[in-house]
Amino acid sequence: MNAYNLQLQICLQSVGHQYAPSHPTKRKIEPRTRLTSHGYLLTEALVYIGLIFVLLGVAYVGLYRFIDNSVVLRRSAEDISRAMHAGELWRADVRSAGRGIGLEATEAGSILHLANSRGEIAYTYRDGAVYRRVDKGTWVRVLKDVKASSMEADVQPHITGWRWELELQPQTKGIIKGGRVRPLFTFLSAQKAG
Repeated sequence: MNAYNLQLQICLQSVGHQYAPSHPTKRKIEPRTRLTSHGYLLTEALVYIGLIFVLLGVAYVGLYRFIDNSVVLRRSAEDISRAMHAGELWRADVRSAGRGIGLEATEAGSILHLANSRGEIAYTYRDGAVYRRVDKGTWVRVLKDVKASSMEADVQPHITGWRWELELQPQTKGIIKGGRVRPLFTFLSAQKAG
């Protein structure tokens, strides 16, 4: 190697370049810095997309269950409210009846007759609903989706009370199974003394 080539090599190495002589040598020249890629491979992108879909699927199932349970809860609350209103109406009718209360057994079911100063009020259960009738008018449905209903006398030593046992159909929708909540009600009322 001559002096010129040696001087050129020293000069180029000081600025960060490798010296490559014009004649072939046995040494390989390595680049000082390697080029690196800062990107994603297609397989990495597909894995990330797959993970996102799995997470979205799990979130969707959770959201669907939440909405389903919310609907069932709202409907159950509405049923409880309707049953409480019907029970309070029944209790008021029993209290105003005085001693004119009678239970009649028919083929269609039993009818509770409540006689008061304004006329007669009757209650019956048939076809999954509780009906109320004032005097000889038409039967009006006061409660629907009823599974079982029974009205009976509750005789005590000094007073005669009446008991209404009521069971509503449990609310079901979608994946929620029936029977998680059994809506059972018992209404008690006493006849007016006198």
